[in-house]
Amino acid sequence: MPSSKVTALRPAEPPSASRAAETSLIERCRRGDLGAFEEIYRAHSGKLYGLILRMVGNPADAEDLLQDVFLSAHRKLEGFRGESALGTWLYRLATNHCLDYLRSRAAKTSQLTDGFDDEPGFADAGSRAIADRTVAKMDIERAVAQLPEGCRAAFLLHDVQG
Repeated sequence: MPSSKVTALRPAEPPSASRAAETSLIERCRRGDLGAFEEIYRAHSGKLYGLILRMVGNPADAEDLLQDVFLSAHRKLEGFRGESALGTWLYRLATNHCLDYLRSRAAKTSQLTDGFDDEPGFADAGSRAIADRTVAKMDIERAVAQLPEGCRAAFLLHDVQG
């Protein structure tokens, strides 16, 4: 019978070391080091894009919103207090941007379609289903954001990474 090796998975860095590295990266950004902000972008843009795409459902809109999120993060980084991980803060920022975008889009759509519901042929069940799914996604994202950090991480790892 062939022997098999079991290798334990270990984090690349202990949590305290990664937190210290994150703090150092944030301080470099605050001092104007664009390379540090690029590191933050590279580390978080993929996961944030996935979140945004799930929330808005359109790749082009997701790309635009991702850029908006990072522009906002760059402007607001001075106010980041470090009470949570940087990734958590960026996730919340992205979620808020998406919710604002979806509200704005819904308001514009509502203005354009006011009065159409009473007209035959304008009450589109498909559009209502899309709106219902979007609201459900927003509810899920809000609920996930309220989970304790460990539970949220486990859920997102399962949901995002399978």
